[in-house]
Amino acid sequence: MSEQQAAVAIAYDPASGQAPRVLAAGYGEIARRIMQIARDEGVHIHRDDTLAQLLVRVPVGKEIPEGAWQLVAELLAFLYANDRRLAEKIAAHGGQKSP
Repeated sequence: MSEQQAAVAIAYDPASGQAPRVLAAGYGEIARRIMQIARDEGVHIHRDDTLAQLLVRVPVGKEIPEGAWQLVAELLAFLYANDRRLAEKIAAHGGQKSP
């Protein structure tokens, strides 16, 4: 039997000195709602079923477990790099998004 679809929203504030925290997590309909809200708000969605299955067990509001730090750090580094490249691209085009 396959695992049920899971979705997890995390937040990270580098200035806090704390690990990323779980903002929302759930399976099935809750997972679909988390994904829809992320799409509606323009939040980056990264699909990693293994990581989602691990993080969905973390209580909302709690820091991610130490065992997931490396995976989440790599994901955050990737997202920050993409955000920086996008900002540079927009700035190079005079603040206009290219089609």
